[in-house]
Amino acid sequence: MPSLAILDIDGTLADTNYHHAIAWYRALRQRGLTYPLWQIHRRMGMGGEKLVADLAGEEGEREHGDAVRAAETPLYLELIHEVAAIPGARELVEELQGRGHRVVLASSAKPDEVDHYLDLLGVREIVDGWTTGGDVEATKPAPDLVEAALASEDTEDGPAAVLVGDSVWDCEAARRAGIESIGVLTGGFAAEQLREAGAACVFESLEDLRADLDETPLGRS
Repeated sequence: MPSLAILDIDGTLADTNYHHAIAWYRALRQRGLTYPLWQIHRRMGMGGEKLVADLAGEEGEREHGDAVRAAETPLYLELIHEVAAIPGARELVEELQGRGHRVVLASSAKPDEVDHYLDLLGVREIVDGWTTGGDVEATKPAPDLVEAALASEDTEDGPAAVLVGDSVWDCEAARRAGIESIGVLTGGFAAEQLREAGAACVFESLEDLRADLDETPLGRS
C-alpha cells in the first residue's frame, strides 16, 4: 500500500479556485486583457508563469505577463480571508494518518499563503510536511511539485505515493512524476476531465473519498 499521500491544497483542501479566477480576471483587465471567467477557471491549478501565455499567447506573455502576475498577488490577498476549508479536509488527513500513511501537502503558493491555509485547515501540527512555491522551479503540469513532495520523504528509493487533487494539472503532474492520482470535484473540473488527465478514480467530495478510501489506490494493498 502507498506509504505517502500527497494532498493538493488549492481547490482540494481549501476552496480557493474561484477566488483565484476572479483575481486573475481583474489583473488581466488592468492590462486591457478581458477573458471569460470560465476560460480562466479552466487554468486554475496551472502555474502562474504559464497561465498568461496559455490565455494570451507568447506575445501577450512578453508584453503583460510579469505585470499581470504582480497584480494578481495583492488582488488575491484581498479575497483570501473569504476562503473556507473544503468540508472533510482535516478529517481526511486524520483518516490517512490513522491508516499508516504519511501526509504531505503540496502547494506552489507563496509561503505566506500556505501558512494561512495551514492555520485555516487546522493541520499544521498533524501533517508530515508541506511544499511552497519556493520549493519548485516549474509549476504544474510539470512534475516538480510532486517530486518535491516525494523528496521530502527520506527513503532510499523514494516512497510509494498517491496524489489527491482537484484539477487536470494535478493529475497530469502526478502522471509525469510516475505516481497515481485521485480526483475530487471540489475545484470545479468535471470527472471526465480528471479521468482523461490520468485520475485513477474521481469523487464528488472529500467525504465521499474518505468513505470509499478502500476502493482507491490509497486503500489497496
